[in-house]
This record gives sequence, structure tokens and C-alpha cells, in this order.
Amino acid sequence: MSLEKSPLAPATFPTLPEITGAVPHVSRARYKEWDRCDLTFVAMDEGTAVAGVTTRSLCPSPEVEWCREALKGGTARALVVNAGNANAFTGNRGRAAVEAIAEKAAAHCGCAPTEVFIASTGVIGVPLPIDKAEAGLEAAFTAPEASWEDAANAIGTTDTFAKGATASAVVDGKTVQISGIVKGSGMIAPDMATMLGFIFTDAAAQPTFLQEMLVAAVARTFNCITVDSDTSTSDTVLVFATGKAGNTPLGSFDDPGADAFAAALDNVCGELAHLVVRDGEGASKFIEISVGGAQSDESARKIALSIANSPLVKTAIAGEDANWGRVVMAVGKAGEPADRDRLSIRFGATQVAKDGLAVEGYDEAPVAVHLKGQEIEIGVDLGLGDGRATVWTCDLTHGYISINADYRT
Repeated sequence: MSLEKSPLAPATFPTLPEITGAVPHVSRARYKEWDRCDLTFVAMDEGTAVAGVTTRSLCPSPEVEWCREALKGGTARALVVNAGNANAFTGNRGRAAVEAIAEKAAAHCGCAPTEVFIASTGVIGVPLPIDKAEAGLEAAFTAPEASWEDAANAIGTTDTFAKGATASAVVDGKTVQISGIVKGSGMIAPDMATMLGFIFTDAAAQPTFLQEMLVAAVARTFNCITVDSDTSTSDTVLVFATGKAGNTPLGSFDDPGADAFAAALDNVCGELAHLVVRDGEGASKFIEISVGGAQSDESARKIALSIANSPLVKTAIAGEDANWGRVVMAVGKAGEPADRDRLSIRFGATQVAKDGLAVEGYDEAPVAVHLKGQEIEIGVDLGLGDGRATVWTCDLTHGYISINADYRT
């Protein structure tokens, strides 16, 4: 299945700096009948710290379960990513494949299997073929160093463009770099992270503090996007800190540069999350939904996601129809405190409804112009409190149906 590049894609892949201590390689394991690399292997130097979050799905893949256990050790030497086969819902055969990959990568790196992190993405219910995985790893071990763009392409499935982001920060007098790649365009309602995201930094950080910063960043970024309201069995986001920048390891927000590093990590996670939405399957509009005046921030987030996940709202935006009544519907069904007679709604800069009524003399013309663009803003004020949240989604078009109707063929 050949997919056209999303109209919301950036013009070019960003220039991601090399991360000392983390070297990517890609190869063809041929998990599917396609002419492209589909296995990514990143070798990391001894002493690399790791943090991660995984799906809240109650049907996780064995890769997710493996990573959860491995994260307890706090250190990493390798990452292996398989594209084209999620290896989820595959029982003992799936677990055996994960163990075989970990053993082979560990033998190559001279480390414990629990320092190898593994992720897979693609079709659910088909065991990952161990022979293809091992052959793909052998090829990756001897392949030349790849670029981060190569790696971003290799981890994709229905993605139409490679996704990457970078930022830097001054920590303990040293400039540290952060480079991240992500894949995802469908089955996106993270409830932790996106489908698969991997971030690398040369900063030194203690695993527990790295985990604290990542969890906070995910809450503000990956957990605030949705494409189709479906949470994957394989969602994983990992951060690897090689420590090669030479700063004193970050251990708390009292350390010099900790705030700057956390802000840079937030920026990378935010950019990657937005790129996933911009590659939403069949998407033609990038939609930002801001909710204020809620009783709490969490209540605002739930209401914003109710709007973002509404097929009626998303199809209205796809059709460039200023049907704000569908926003009212989505607020009302969210199950959060709301008062119809205090509710206000805007599209772009135009107020369309206020205090439970259409704005007197409302002119739809500027809203129609706004909806013809690719960047759409919807604002809601509940008039109840100080809670606020922003989430990001895309529209729902015939393209989404076409992609997913033919996904396995």
C-alpha cells in the first residue's frame, strides 16, 4: 500500500545532531513485502541511563512487558525496533522472539539482555518471525552508521514522512543535545505516549530523575494528542542519556541546568507529538482545541479530548462546516462538570456562541475562511473555574477509512 505524503508534513526533516554514545543502524528484516529498511538497531555506550513510559492498554505486547521489566535496571546498551509486525497477542511465540532478540543484541554489545530495549509495530496477532529478526540484526550489526532520518523512516508503518525533533540546553556549563524520532499515524490515543518514540541525549542524568522529567513531559505532550481515539497495544516512548556531554549527572531540579534540560525535553516531545497528528491517517487539517474555565486542569483535558475524539466534530472540520453545535454535544457527553448557560465557543478568533446562545449578529464568513486553512483552532470556555488544557488532533476524512480498510493487504 503506497501512501501519499501528508499535506500537513513539514517541508524537510530537521537536522538532528549526532548524539555521542548512541549510534543508529538500519537493515532489511523483510517483515513485510516491501523494499525498505524495517529493523533499527541503536548501540549505546556503557553507562547510558534510560527512562520510559508504556501503554495503558490491558493487552500489551511482549515487547512492552519486556521494556517495563528492563526499565527497572535504569541502564541501556541497545535499542531494537521492528516495523511491520507488532508481535502483540502472540503468546509464548511472541515472548520467545523478544527473548531471542535480546540475547542476540546483548551478545553483540557485551551486556546483559535486560539492557536491550525492544519495540515492534505493525499488524497485531502475527508472531514475529525469529529467523527474520535474527537475520535483520546480523545485517544491522555490520551496516554502516545510519542517520537519524534513516532510523525515523525505518521505524514507520503507515507513516507518510519521517518525524524528528531536536533541542539543546546548557547543563552544568555544558551544552547538551537532544535528538528524537517518532512513528505513528493511526491507532493514536496514547494515554501514555505515542505509538513508538525514541529520544537520545548526551546529557548525564540519574535514571529516576530522567523518569520524573519524561513522565511530566508526556503528560503535557503525547498524552494530549489523538487521531482516532484508539490506544495501541505497543505504545512506548523511551529516553536514553549517554552522559557523554560531561555534565554532573542531573538528579533533581535543584541541579544547575535541570530546568533548562526539562524544558528542552518538553520541546522535543511536543514537536514529535504534533508531527504524529500532522501525519494522522488521511488528515487534511491540524486542529488545536483549547478548553478553559473548567473546574480543574484534568477536567479540561477530558473535555478537550471528548471534542477531539468526536467523529462528528472531526468530519465537520474535514468538510469545513462551522457546526459548533457538535462542539456543544462533545462538551456535554464528556462526563465532566459543565453548565450550558455559561458555555462559550470560538472558531479561530471568532466567538460563535456565548453564555449558552449563538452570538447575536454572528457572521459565519470569517469562520468559513478559517476552516478553509490547514491550521484550525477551537476554543471553549466553561465559565466554571481556572482549569485549562490544550489538545491536538486532526480531521477525519475518507482517507482514514481507505487506509484502514486495506491495512493488512
